[in-house]
Amino acid sequence: MKTLPRIAVIDYGMGNLRSVAKAVEAAGGDVQIVTKPTELDASDGVVLPGVGALADCVSALRETGMSEALRDWITADRPFLGVCLGLQALFDYSDEAETEGLGIFPGKVLRFRLPPELKVPHMGWNTVRFAQSESALIANLENEGEAFYFVHSYYCVPTDPSLVLAECDYGVKFTAAIAKGRCFATQFHPEKSQTKGIQIYRNFVSVAADS
Repeated sequence: MKTLPRIAVIDYGMGNLRSVAKAVEAAGGDVQIVTKPTELDASDGVVLPGVGALADCVSALRETGMSEALRDWITADRPFLGVCLGLQALFDYSDEAETEGLGIFPGKVLRFRLPPELKVPHMGWNTVRFAQSESALIANLENEGEAFYFVHSYYCVPTDPSLVLAECDYGVKFTAAIAKGRCFATQFHPEKSQTKGIQIYRNFVSVAADS
């Protein structure tokens, strides 16, 4: 029997662990909830989920040593998927409480400043356009018009435009996902996005299985 790829889901004391873990399992991954950097060693892929305050997320990752472990993991081009805060944490700086991010990628995270008719947070379904049509994360998805579920008040602005995997419109055009090698991260929540979201996780698990 073929062994399922081992996917580490990082528990840093906050976030939507249960729904992410269940979605990864549904996508064919053998999920392990991890809290220490050494627990990543036997993993084929890593998922960093997140809801809540970015400052608390980054602080917890630094306190556990997970921030450096993630930097090493991503630098080595090992399969990584960040979700929501797991995307925002990768950049240098966020408007949210003037938080210094992990700085794995250059860029900043800005708060939506929108007309009164557009509510913040941006919450609900919205369609995206994929900019990297050959990315393994979007296999079996259409390049334009796929809908995913968002809940966020801040959006990422990568310094390097080649990082952008997907874009979305909500008053402004913003980065909905990034990809570099086998590092991926989404602003939307695949685990809340029904069939298309499970496809995202299924594609990530396939990348991890091939690593």
